[in-house]
Amino acid sequence: MYHTISDEEAGRLIAGIPAAAAVDQIAAMFKALGDPTRVRIVHLLSQAELCVHDLAQLLGVSQPAMSHHLRVLRMLRLVRTRREGAAIHYSLDDQHVADLLRFSSAHALHGSGGTSPDV
Repeated sequence: MYHTISDEEAGRLIAGIPAAAAVDQIAAMFKALGDPTRVRIVHLLSQAELCVHDLAQLLGVSQPAMSHHLRVLRMLRLVRTRREGAAIHYSLDDQHVADLLRFSSAHALHGSGGTSPDV
């Protein structure tokens, strides 16, 4: 009943779709990264471990706003925390997050003539 693929191919394609819970988590991650400030946060954290104050200063946003962004990223396991005395330091959760940023940046630059997108 498909136009260009067989029923067998359709079954194989459908079977390869991740489980609903994984699809929901992936969609939530991309939704969170749809905010340019969060992309900038992930970029900075791919370069160094930073505290809320330094991140807020670097990006010119208030500490409460930065804390909110970091909470969203932490809930999605994109960033993690490390406490040092009273200070909480943030870093990327793992190499997958850095890879996601790197691949996304490469894709954004591909076909744009090599100019850097505003992130």
